[in-house]
Amino acid sequence: MRPKTEALIVIDVQNDFCPGGALAVADGDAIIPRINELMGEFAVKVLTQDWHPEDHASFAANHPGAEPFSLTEMPYGPQVLWPIHCVQGSDGAAFHAGLATDLADLVIRKGFRAAIDSYSAFFENDHATPTGLEGYLRTRGVTDLTLVGLATDFCVAYSAIDAAKLGFNVTVLEGACRAIDLDGSLAKARADMRAAGVRLEA
Repeated sequence: MRPKTEALIVIDVQNDFCPGGALAVADGDAIIPRINELMGEFAVKVLTQDWHPEDHASFAANHPGAEPFSLTEMPYGPQVLWPIHCVQGSDGAAFHAGLATDLADLVIRKGFRAAIDSYSAFFENDHATPTGLEGYLRTRGVTDLTLVGLATDFCVAYSAIDAAKLGFNVTVLEGACRAIDLDGSLAKARADMRAAGVRLEA
């Protein structure tokens, strides 16, 4: 068992991000056995869950004429318009059946505010509205975070960078993540994470 100051953050291992889902990440379910093993090593284990209302502003279907994966401008900056995914209460929003969810201490739901998307486990995409995860980790005495899950170049990277900015020591286990890689987004995310002081390990 690792020290109690270390936490495992498992990002969005949900049906819609796994093969067959509405926003499937290639090979997304292949990381689950390793994540389940890791959960046995950490005293503090947190799952994040994308949790969108049907009228969410990040859905292309809610912007007449917009194509999925196109960009639009939101008050908080550029926003990718996604296929409808992880709608609250849907099968797609549920955790993958293979994930050992019973081992988790906390589930943080994000993206539930209709007007703003939330990639990071720590902040909405305005980089100002907190999810409350930081406070939870601080009160449990956590200083070091290991991040795994989906997808490397969006929710994992945003979470890792925010965590590093907040002063946590952050490691991303790339072998326990999978990426969307939209127009070079993986290379950019890896560079951004390194620049923020995040350790990338296999």
